[in-house]
Amino acid sequence: MTTSAIATNKFAWLLKREFWEYRGGFFMAPLITALVMLAIIMLALVTAEFKAHQHGIQLGGMNLDQVVEHIGTGDVAKVHAAIDIGLMGMSVPIGIVFCFVVFFYLLGALYNDRADRSVLFWKSLPLSDTETVLAKVATAMFVAPVLAVGAMIVLHLGFLILLSLYSLVRVGASALPFLWSPTHLISLWLKLVVSIPVNALWALPTVGWLLLCSSYVRSKPFLWAVLLPVLSGVIISWVNLVQSFSLSGWYWQNIFGRLLFSIVPFTWLRKIATVDTPDSMDDDLRVLNHVLSLDSIGSALTMPSLWIGAAAGVGMIAAAIYFRRSRIESYV
Repeated sequence: MTTSAIATNKFAWLLKREFWEYRGGFFMAPLITALVMLAIIMLALVTAEFKAHQHGIQLGGMNLDQVVEHIGTGDVAKVHAAIDIGLMGMSVPIGIVFCFVVFFYLLGALYNDRADRSVLFWKSLPLSDTETVLAKVATAMFVAPVLAVGAMIVLHLGFLILLSLYSLVRVGASALPFLWSPTHLISLWLKLVVSIPVNALWALPTVGWLLLCSSYVRSKPFLWAVLLPVLSGVIISWVNLVQSFSLSGWYWQNIFGRLLFSIVPFTWLRKIATVDTPDSMDDDLRVLNHVLSLDSIGSALTMPSLWIGAAAGVGMIAAAIYFRRSRIESYV
């Protein structure tokens, strides 16, 4: 077996170790969130049915076949865009859970080994500190997002199944082609998958900062990771007020925001929406559809702020590897 094959196997083993150690957060938490959302949706549909029956509202008399026949191609596209945006909005709780899981995973990724002295065991194995840290980076940037996207797809499918069953009972099968059009569903899921590496690049400042704190601080990595940028921002804001020094807003957006909130998926869309959205797109539905397009995902790769942040993140990851190698003592 070649050296590269051995290194690949070791890295794959490290990824498996991270998954099995934190599978509750990476796998079960998004899945449970999706199931809870489906339960809430089912309860909402049952409540709507009960209220409709209670007030004598009859939806079964709606002739949707005639409505479908008179819908043009542009209207169908708008319906699909509205469904896509609704599915994305429904996925927000999974995104929130993902952010919390990854944030606290990175904070404890290198600190916990020092705290319980298990770092001595891992250093006794034929594993380099670089491989160990990069495995944690890959887990946070790729493994966790893939599992979160999988949970989102489960949620989307479950919602469409529930809505289809409700439609069949109430208004017949006329609405099913709109719900189950493979073109827009596959396109939506493709966007979610393709956006993973873009989100990963954008998240590098937060990943690097949290790992740096995790590898360096003696205790309470959360306080160091959060309070240090906050106190720095407060000082800069105070200087800004006293001396009319216009740096405060830039700091909070480009330093504080990137250090702590870059792991939030699609936060780079705000810059895309500001820069690339045509002025003529005054309709909110079209604007949202635009920023969720593959063109916008590709445009994100041309943003200087993405690559500057990624370079800073790589530098902090390199520092985390250095401190992982040199700081093995426990401070608890």
